Amino acid sequence: MKRNIVIATVAAAALIVGGTVAAYASGDDSAPTQRQSNVRVADDRDDSAQEAADDRDDDATEVRSQARTAKVTAADAIAAALKHTPGTAVAADLDDDGRDAWDVDVVKSDGTEYTVSVSPSTGKVLGAQRDADDDNDGREDLAALKGTSVDAREAARAAAAKGTVTDVDLDDDGPAAWSVDTAKGEFKVDLKTGKVTPVQDDDQNDDQNDTSGDDD
Repeated sequence: MKRNIVIATVAAAALIVGGTVAAYASGDDSAPTQRQSNVRVADDRDDSAQEAADDRDDDATEVRSQARTAKVTAADAIAAALKHTPGTAVAADLDDDGRDAWDVDVVKSDGTEYTVSVSPSTGKVLGAQRDADDDNDGREDLAALKGTSVDAREAARAAAAKGTVTDVDLDDDGPAAWSVDTAKGEFKVDLKTGKVTPVQDDDQNDDQNDTSGDDD
């Protein structure tokens, strides 16, 4: 009888020890797994931030390259386009698809829109093409500019103080303003005051948010 009690006691002790060892081993296994998961998340975040930074560098390099090759400013290209096709300029873009031209979008009073191509080296008009799409964009642009005092040419001149302008566009996503790309970044130009303010893109905001959340 005593021998049976002893055997039972030893067996129970073995089970307790074994369970403790198993639980300890299980705890050890989960810790490295959790650490590895955290490392992977951090690595993915760093990779995304680096890719965003690389994209911004590539865009900046392309803009600087465009700016160096253009002798005619955005403001002068807009003036030439309006002289050829009277109306309201709503955009000007230094084309980078191999045609080597300023493309200036001009809207007439009836809402019809034309793209006027201007040589970036001579300022001569290379041609004009009417936009066949009847999507009311021209009328909407005219409505957004109604009552304003700063036109596309003046916006280009104002932003040129921040760097060589390569793109001017009417941005009506939210409070309407001129969106201007320069060799030194993107800027907003107020439609009434002409005030120039820098724009921080979404990738930069995301990078800052990621950085501020690294301690979590």
